Amino acid sequence: MVHSNCYKCTKMTTKRILVLKLQKMTHPVRDGSVRRSARRKAMPQIRFKDSPESANTHSKKRKTTPDIKNKSQRNREDIKDDCTSDGDGGLSAYELERLENIRQNQAFLSSMNILQAMEELKQFTRPKPSQRGLMRSHAAVKEVLPARKSLRLLNFKAEALTLPPEASGKLTYTPHPAGPLPMNPVNMEQGSKLPSQLLELCSEDSTTERKMDLKLKEYCSALKNMRITEDTVAKVVKEPIFSAAFHPCTSSLLMATGDMGGHLGLWKLGGDWGDDGVLLFRPHTRPVSCLAFSRAQPTHLLSLSYDGSLRCMDVEKAVFDEVFIEDDLRTFDFLSHDCSTLLVGNWNGEVAIVDRRTPGNSHESLHSLDSKTLRCVSVHPLQKQYFAVAESSVVSIYDSRCLKKNRSQAVSTLQGHSLSISSAYFSPRTGNRVLTTCLDNHIRIYDTSAMTAESPLLTTIGNNMRTGRWLSKLSAVWDPKQEDCFVVGSLSNPRRVEVFHESGRPLQCFEDDANLKTALSVTAFHPTRNALLGGNSSGRLHVFTD
Repeated sequence: MVHSNCYKCTKMTTKRILVLKLQKMTHPVRDGSVRRSARRKAMPQIRFKDSPESANTHSKKRKTTPDIKNKSQRNREDIKDDCTSDGDGGLSAYELERLENIRQNQAFLSSMNILQAMEELKQFTRPKPSQRGLMRSHAAVKEVLPARKSLRLLNFKAEALTLPPEASGKLTYTPHPAGPLPMNPVNMEQGSKLPSQLLELCSEDSTTERKMDLKLKEYCSALKNMRITEDTVAKVVKEPIFSAAFHPCTSSLLMATGDMGGHLGLWKLGGDWGDDGVLLFRPHTRPVSCLAFSRAQPTHLLSLSYDGSLRCMDVEKAVFDEVFIEDDLRTFDFLSHDCSTLLVGNWNGEVAIVDRRTPGNSHESLHSLDSKTLRCVSVHPLQKQYFAVAESSVVSIYDSRCLKKNRSQAVSTLQGHSLSISSAYFSPRTGNRVLTTCLDNHIRIYDTSAMTAESPLLTTIGNNMRTGRWLSKLSAVWDPKQEDCFVVGSLSNPRRVEVFHESGRPLQCFEDDANLKTALSVTAFHPTRNALLGGNSSGRLHVFTD
């Protein structure tokens, strides 16, 4: 409040007047306009579209910097609509040039058929593995453990610990179960019985329907008619496949396979029992390295495992009987036409002659050969006294009638291998050829029609055998229906299975982009039908059939 007669109020009013005069001198105010700062004064005056002076602005160069915020809120269609609705729509040269670039880029992408290429690319994406066969087990619930605490901070004294004893040089494994085991499928409810159709199928007599050798042209034609489909792929065992075999029945395809964990799986193609026709058993505790159906008794399946047991699956009795028990077993073959006598080899270079008719699970005789290790034995199909042994880097042929307890003399040797030999097999009909697979990336065929001291080499075929630690070793095997043809898996891409003639000529390459995406290490032909199986490292069987 100002008092007219007050000295203090008069002095304050005079002071305010002087301040206002000083401000007018330093910051003059234009008439009819708002006072502006020096920075705003330098900016150009904004003119609106409706103002009278905006009519002449089209001829002048407009601001070239685009309004990024507004442009980001409008899509390309809105910009095109603005441009086509009213001339150039008031767009700058920069914006017009940008729209032209967008149009040219879209035309270029359309000419390249990008959308069509994306659709085609989807066809080459890796499909999911076949879901037929064994169902995947659900993951175990993770146990919640209490939080870890420091014993030192809790003032606990350290316990006096003793070092464990040093491990011995020999590895220890889970021992094999003793005695006969019941055939209880793992993938069925406890107490479930075997399907009655299984016994009927295994009892089928197919010896009279064995096909004779076809001419090479007819054989190639039959191979070309064999196909693989989604229904002929199934998961039969849980772990990598080590061995597989066809049952000789002809009304249906029945297959057996063994894996790394000691499981044995039976799969009937198109069957309705178990999981899509799959029955899973576990008669062993370690890899099942060798399987074979008895030709004299089709209801018997013999399986050999690294756990030191050789068992016979008797479908009629529904048990796994013990045949032979010995450490470090590796392979076996039938030594007689009635399949009652077996030749069993182990890793230590020894072969045992086992007679299944003799009570007990021991051998008749044991013979130590002059070899560091033994990987495969094969008995001559006609002259059963001869058998071939794949030793370290040489294949030797012995006469079982002349075997000694130590250092038996070989009848014939097959030279030329530089690394370890994976397998060696006599030809299925006459035994006049021996097919060998070696880790030096070669497949070799020898002439054994005459048992000379050194059998001559006929053919050498290059094939990549370096499977590594995650795949079973590749092995070339004969087609039992054809004397001079064999099959082998391949590590080449795209994945394939190849059939060769003994001369080295390739006859057929089985490929399928949709149903064959993995390497098939284990292969086998059906003894009478046009069917071929291949097993991979995930426990799946792939079947090619006509």
